Amino acid sequence: MESAWETRPQVASEAPASKRVREGSKSERRRWWRKARAKASRLLQRMDLRTMTQSLVTLAEDNMAFFSSQGPGEMARRLTGVFVGIREQALGLEPALGRLLSVAHLFDLDTETPANGYRSLVHTARCCLAHLLHKSRYVASNRRSIFFRTSHNLAELEAYLAALTQLRALAYYAQHLLTTNQPGRLFFEGDERVIADFLQEYVTLHKGCFYGRCLGFQFTPAIRPFLQTISIGLVSFGEHYKRNETGIGVTASSLFTGGRFAIDPELRGAEFERIIQNLDVHFWKAFWNITEIQVLSSLANMASTTVRVSRLLSLPPVAFEMPLTSDPELTVTISPPLAHTGPGPVLVRLISYDLREGQNSKELSSFVTSEGPRSLELRLRPQQAPRSRALVVHIHGGGFVAQTSKSHEPYLKSWAQELGVPILSIDYSLAPEAPFPRALEECFYAYCWAVKHCALLGSTGERICLAGDSAGGNLCFTVSLRAAAYGVRVPDGIMAAYPATMLQSTASPSRLLSLMDPLLPLSVLSKCVSAYAGAETEDHSDSDQKALGVMGLVQRDTALLLRDLRLGASSWLNSFLELGGQKSHLKSVPKTEPMRRSVSEAALTQPEGPLGTNSLKSLKLHDLGLRNSSDTTDTPELSLSAEILSSSAPSTVNFLLGSEDESEVSEAPEELNSKDRLRGVGSAFPEGFHPRRCSQGAMWMPLYSAPIVKNPFMSPLLAPDSMLQTLPPVHIVACALDPMLDDSVMFARRLRGLGQPVTLRVVEDLPHGFLSLAALCRETRQAAALCVERIRLILNLPSPPV
Repeated sequence: MESAWETRPQVASEAPASKRVREGSKSERRRWWRKARAKASRLLQRMDLRTMTQSLVTLAEDNMAFFSSQGPGEMARRLTGVFVGIREQALGLEPALGRLLSVAHLFDLDTETPANGYRSLVHTARCCLAHLLHKSRYVASNRRSIFFRTSHNLAELEAYLAALTQLRALAYYAQHLLTTNQPGRLFFEGDERVIADFLQEYVTLHKGCFYGRCLGFQFTPAIRPFLQTISIGLVSFGEHYKRNETGIGVTASSLFTGGRFAIDPELRGAEFERIIQNLDVHFWKAFWNITEIQVLSSLANMASTTVRVSRLLSLPPVAFEMPLTSDPELTVTISPPLAHTGPGPVLVRLISYDLREGQNSKELSSFVTSEGPRSLELRLRPQQAPRSRALVVHIHGGGFVAQTSKSHEPYLKSWAQELGVPILSIDYSLAPEAPFPRALEECFYAYCWAVKHCALLGSTGERICLAGDSAGGNLCFTVSLRAAAYGVRVPDGIMAAYPATMLQSTASPSRLLSLMDPLLPLSVLSKCVSAYAGAETEDHSDSDQKALGVMGLVQRDTALLLRDLRLGASSWLNSFLELGGQKSHLKSVPKTEPMRRSVSEAALTQPEGPLGTNSLKSLKLHDLGLRNSSDTTDTPELSLSAEILSSSAPSTVNFLLGSEDESEVSEAPEELNSKDRLRGVGSAFPEGFHPRRCSQGAMWMPLYSAPIVKNPFMSPLLAPDSMLQTLPPVHIVACALDPMLDDSVMFARRLRGLGQPVTLRVVEDLPHGFLSLAALCRETRQAAALCVERIRLILNLPSPPV
């Protein structure tokens, strides 16, 4: 017998959603309104996109009709053709962007953080459409004027049409990622041959249009003059670098001899494309370090905040003991860095706005080292401020290959003033001369030294924050993971600005943005990862061989040999060494020297398992130097750490986070087989669409399938859950238009899925590396202030007075 009780659920289920929400709890109402706002926002964005496209098409057709009636002149013909192209590309792009926007919300961290590579790609395309819409309106309004500059407007329209064409290609690539990826994943996983084919196809796209008139169109207007100056300096520097073959003798004067590149944007774009394709990591290392020459660093120093203490310290390579957090009565030995180059000092820079107790002690002064013509910036005062209860340990960025704490000193001085705490910035050794894991070893050693000797640095060490940007953010995560593996104190929190958490060569929607990013082109990212992994980039371009010259070819061939020594498995290499040409070099290192082999060298001697990847598990602790190989008896066995590191192979790491995502994967259809996926790579574009291809010839991009790239101490996103659960609270500040945005989103999603405390803030319209541009404009200052706010939160510091 049916009762009223049994019918009530049916009545309730048929009630309007808004009524059910009103009758629900406050948290339910909040969730409902958040979903409603998100849905409305997506609908509004799609409507804006459709409206924008229709307006652009209408204007293009109007301009087409006008210029086609102006006779057979060359300019009229080209203007008619460009508006025909704008109409065609806009109509083809709009449905592709609509499909991406309809699913982009599925990849967000949460409804409060609408950010991922799909959203960024749609936003970038809308910026290009908006610019073309503005220009088309200008042409329609002024085309009859005697002051109408036909050639200038034509050149700008042609440049943005080329950009729109390439953005349409990126939209199709993004759709291809959607169809081939597992649900909820931003990074492509699966057959490495598919990844190789996808990336090799991607890098053949024309890029010069994004580095000429369209340079930085996606960023805030205040950034664009700076990017133009940088691009002119880069191509001028590239010319001098090429003439000097090895780059020796290239100075800052190279930046101010590019007049022809300033007045010819097309020439600048073509030369920029040639440089990013052909020149090796040594060029980028030299260019990024140009800010550290005496003249430029002095200018930056004069414009920055004045501090009482700025001292460069050299930490001697001496082992010391640290107490275990689980039992302070027990200690663990912290060995000095050993990988690749043997024991050596670690340079750090102490920055403090006030002179605090301990900072002018004789013990600390014994560590001070000279840094050239610039003297120590230490102003002694009769009174000293008491020790701060907090300390910031900073690790700078630079792609693992360039820059030092001096490059980042201007904003670090501002941090020291705003936070009122000492800052210790680590100058780790750089690749390719010191590849992984040397930088990790030095940063971990310096971090432990700072924890042990915080009193000398002017701090009691009650709260310690690890902070870093880009490559430095990567090292902040890995240093904390290593501290947990050792059992010593981990920092109280990590602030990572636009960090790199995935160094394996793969595709993601935000990585597609590297096609147009003047600061992080994909080929440059690949070369930096290659250098950090211990492999030099091989260049297959005949034109580049001519540009290198004799000395450059010798340098390149030497680099290739070193790469094969580290990564190659090889009977060929063994037979080559038997010729005796290299025997004397190999014997130059004494057997008794306490130098650890690099991980990549050790990989050559590790026995492979059935799948050829089991050797990775044995490398994670032993070869990363979690124990001093020369004195194992004094170091406690890190059995817990070993268990953590070997509990999950990187190839089986699940990126999906939380039970909802896991159920979604289990219900998803099986992955496409290799043939289907390979066929999909070649058919990403619809019939009749042909993007512009690179005029520099076929480009070869190194793809690193070696186990070292998948090591969780190199790519923390690939770390197993048991390792990530040892991290302290993490605060990430990312850029919406950064090619590495997906690194931040996926890392935050993994931590959130594990129940780890994590926040993600995404700033709009700014490029990667905004901390170094903090003084440039209001937007960069606000983004830098957000980083300071996150650090203040970790250190439990009071908010500054308004």
